[in-house]
Amino acid sequence: MTQTQVIGEETRSRSASRFIAFLYGLASYAVFFVVFLYAIGFVAGLVVPKTIDSGPAIPAAEALIVDLLLMSLFAVQHSVMARQGFKRWWTRYVPQSVERSTYVLCASLALALLCWQWRPIPGVVWQIADARLAMGVTALAFVGWLIVLTSTFLINHFELFGLHQVASNLRGRPMPSPRFHTPMFYKLVRHPIYLGFIIAFWAAPTMTVGHLLFAAVTTAYIVVGIQLEERDLIALFGDEYRRYRARVSMLVPWRKSV
Repeated sequence: MTQTQVIGEETRSRSASRFIAFLYGLASYAVFFVVFLYAIGFVAGLVVPKTIDSGPAIPAAEALIVDLLLMSLFAVQHSVMARQGFKRWWTRYVPQSVERSTYVLCASLALALLCWQWRPIPGVVWQIADARLAMGVTALAFVGWLIVLTSTFLINHFELFGLHQVASNLRGRPMPSPRFHTPMFYKLVRHPIYLGFIIAFWAAPTMTVGHLLFAAVTTAYIVVGIQLEERDLIALFGDEYRRYRARVSMLVPWRKSV
């Protein structure tokens, strides 16, 4: 085989690998999108067949253990795979171009498992009897989900979920260096995505014990996760992020920074 043929073969092989990586990124995003939509219905108790308050009744202690294990699995996966040290180790075995897509796929599968295997704990903590007020609270929950989705687009939705990486790889272009910017919601709070999740989880016209457990544990995880995330952001952006953290509140708009 001539040198030209060898070069041509290597080029075709790289092109095929990049195309497979691109398809993998698309598939991972599709899984995320379906699971995300299902999770909205799961938490809101609307449309989907299995919700946070539906399913066979089992002893409360058993349900508590199962649900805590499911949330712990999601939290560990979500936090460990997001850390820079893990990424450096992980990309020794997984191509850099699909690292984010793999993270998104694993997180989506962990969330899907939670929705599938969640055990309801049906005792009612509060229930809003007024139909109009209940509709207003449900609408507030959907505002929370809208904040989540909008906030991802404000920073770069397609990079956050791995599509930008596989598309750049397909074109043979390197990813641009991370750029720190604070558009729209990010001028009010440092973590609008997490704020949206908290609103969506707590704005429930009927709050069961199981839903309360989910909301409380995920909120606690969000607060812990923010500390880990901000440590990485300081390492990446240095004093620029420190000044931002001193100026803008973590989760509560117009509050003194904490």
